[in-house]
Amino acid sequence: MKSRIHPASRPVVFRDRAAGAAFLTRSTADSDQRVTWEDGRSYPVIDVETSSASHPFYTGTRQVLDQAGRIEQFNRRYGSGVPATGE
Repeated sequence: MKSRIHPASRPVVFRDRAAGAAFLTRSTADSDQRVTWEDGRSYPVIDVETSSASHPFYTGTRQVLDQAGRIEQFNRRYGSGVPATGE
């Protein structure tokens, strides 16, 4: 593997502003803003809009669509059969 072609990986804090959650992980991203983490060290912080703490899929607040109702609505609106072809 060639040396000096990969960006440096460092510990970074990602902060989810919507949920008020933060997590420390490694990343190549960098930021001028810094935050003091629970271990007393200062790390670069990157603010994100959505993470697993606020995304509906991971939090269980995802809305389940009523597929049967949608099919019935489609059939009522457009008919339940396929139009007959040239007989």
